[in-house]
Amino acid sequence: MVCNYFVLCYNRYMILPADNFILLSAVNTALRDRYSSFSEFCEEEEADGEEIVRRLAASGYEYDPSVNAFR
Repeated sequence: MVCNYFVLCYNRYMILPADNFILLSAVNTALRDRYSSFSEFCEEEEADGEEIVRRLAASGYEYDPSVNAFR
């Protein structure tokens, strides 16, 4: 687990930011800087992709693979 780029970790478990807009910013920054796809991001960060998608969808965002970002 990377743990030093995107989120805080406690005992190797990822702690997602509580605020959805901070989550959006963190995920999109990681996608832009380090990962070629959302699935690669989830695998490398051991992130719960379904939770991220659900939370960002609740704020009106969805993943666009053509730009590798949530829009």
